[in-house]
Amino acid sequence: MQLASLNFNSVTTFIVEYFGIRSVWDIFRIIIDILMISYVFYLLITLLRDSRAFQLIKGVILILLAAFVSDLLRLSTVSFVLKMVIEVLPVMLIVLFQPELRRILEGIGKSQIRELFTASNQNTADISVLVEEVVKATSAMAEEKTGALIIFERETNLSEVIRTGTIIDSAVSAQLLRLLFIKNTPLHDGAVIIRKNKIYAAACYLPLSNNLHLNKDLGTRHRAGIGISESTDCISVIVSEETGYVSIARGGVLTRNITPDVLRKLLREGLAPQERGKKNGGKVAGLLKWIDRKSKQHQEGDGNGKGKA
Repeated sequence: MQLASLNFNSVTTFIVEYFGIRSVWDIFRIIIDILMISYVFYLLITLLRDSRAFQLIKGVILILLAAFVSDLLRLSTVSFVLKMVIEVLPVMLIVLFQPELRRILEGIGKSQIRELFTASNQNTADISVLVEEVVKATSAMAEEKTGALIIFERETNLSEVIRTGTIIDSAVSAQLLRLLFIKNTPLHDGAVIIRKNKIYAAACYLPLSNNLHLNKDLGTRHRAGIGISESTDCISVIVSEETGYVSIARGGVLTRNITPDVLRKLLREGLAPQERGKKNGGKVAGLLKWIDRKSKQHQEGDGNGKGKA
């Protein structure tokens, strides 16, 4: 009994000294620290799970295990080679995981903090007109089995993608969209980018999805639409050249063979202001507008009062 008590006290003393626990707050601090690190690892695993990087991670683990076993068995030559590989492994990982690292950093860049300070430039009426024109165009192209890929820019800037295409900067119309995707025309190959309710660019090239679990029957157009939606917050609308099916991709998730009504609903939901506060701009922007309006009303009231006096 005394031995068990001694061991428990020793363990407790070690934990207190190792983590520097001096108060109850220190315990909460350690718990928060562990939870945050666990959440970061969870996010990393979630992001990498369906990509080629997950297979590469397995290979890295095997190399580390092989190095450990070779040390135990004193296999000097194998151990030397593996140690050389491990020394250059960090650089190799950066090169090999470049797409995944970029996607993670872009995900961090999607932080919505700036939305607090920026007013929404999306007008509900303009969005309704935009959606109707796109629905008309996709319905017509679906009947004709004309392949199309339309990307709606949202918060994430798509300038890098736009630079690969041709600037159009024109009002959205069903006729123009259909014209751009007519086969064998100069701009039919690639994606149309819609920015600020305008057809901003055409014939843009997109990154393909790295998701290994996508259906094998999906072509390049669908994989490109999914790929850009994985790395940004955009919305992709795809019309299949083979089947005439209309599909929509958002957040790396593809919804296939949707009706015009469903497309209309999903686009309105996706392009509308994301937060209630954004109906009057960002939350802070809306508050500043309210303060400015009240200040002007107060000044007008003072002016009227002086005039009467």
